[in-house]
Amino acid sequence: MAQHDFRLEGEYIELNILLKLLALAPSGGAAKAMVAAGEVMVDGEVETRKTRKIRVGQVVTVGADEIRVVG
Repeated sequence: MAQHDFRLEGEYIELNILLKLLALAPSGGAAKAMVAAGEVMVDGEVETRKTRKIRVGQVVTVGADEIRVVG
């Protein structure tokens, strides 16, 4: 499993934008499609809200990639 740390500079980042910024999705549309298809987990639970607000301390999992959001 590949682990990534993402340093959050604001209060939150939307899930689809996070996936695009880390190149886990080739585009914003692809990121939204991945979330809608149930391919993304937040804190161990499947997330289907494309623009869910991700905050410091949360863990996003996509396939073999794990993203830890740090402040």
